[in-house]
Amino acid sequence: MSNFRGIWIALVTPMRANEIDFPGLEKLVKKLLEDGVAGFVVCGTTGEAAALSKAEQLAVLDAVLAWVEPGRMVMGLSGYNLRELLAFQAEIQQRDIGGLLVPAPCYIRPSQAGIEAFFATVADAASVPVIVYDIPYRTGVRIERETLRRIVRHPRIAAVKDCGGDSETTMALIEDGHAQVLAGEDLQIFNNLCLGGAGAISASAHVRADLYVRMVRQVDSGDWAAARGTFYQLLPWIKVAFAEPNPAVVKAALQLQSLIADELREPMQTCTNTTRDKLQSVLCSLGA
Repeated sequence: MSNFRGIWIALVTPMRANEIDFPGLEKLVKKLLEDGVAGFVVCGTTGEAAALSKAEQLAVLDAVLAWVEPGRMVMGLSGYNLRELLAFQAEIQQRDIGGLLVPAPCYIRPSQAGIEAFFATVADAASVPVIVYDIPYRTGVRIERETLRRIVRHPRIAAVKDCGGDSETTMALIEDGHAQVLAGEDLQIFNNLCLGGAGAISASAHVRADLYVRMVRQVDSGDWAAARGTFYQLLPWIKVAFAEPNPAVVKAALQLQSLIADELREPMQTCTNTTRDKLQSVLCSLGA
């Protein structure tokens, strides 16, 4: 089984003048590598992939591959036109990467049988491990527990990014052991680790990634009290990070740290002054 243990960054796509800011992207990636993250997921929700052309998505992927080992790179892949999705998958897989992060098809709301068939088709076409992205509030369709348990039995499906909001499903997947379970809701990272999950694909870990990494190491060493303390240290930041649609607050935080510009592609908007005021206080207390 592929190992997605640890803290994976759901990487933002820095922008300047509505174009991808590649120098800013390089600066950010190298800072996060220094902080010890396990790897990166590019062109996912946090990366504003829906606002990027396919050419731009591949440009981001190629850029990050120049700075990061292939096994530490996962590419987002989403869509509801299966023929187009498979063609883009084949193009992505011409690169040496560590995996694909794939949600259920959005908007069309397929049946459970349709969802299961979709993931089987994508996994059959995969030359790299697949991470199932279970995020019903974005796709508009819930992957039921038993459907998900069957899906992850496919030999090329290695993990689940768990945003389903159902603790019983989380525990069932962890107990089954067919796929690693990564928290996709950052408030659940500590719970995930305590239940035996693998870690997280996290947007908030752009800030003080070293503390997120430390929390995983504390759990691995059995120091639960210290890990809990680290989580509560991070909690005020995690709460404010999602006070507005992601990645608005994360980008604002990174701008305050002089890492990237605070710019998103419309219709996404930068965070409000009210949130920014709270953010400055939280970052100061966190030592960021």
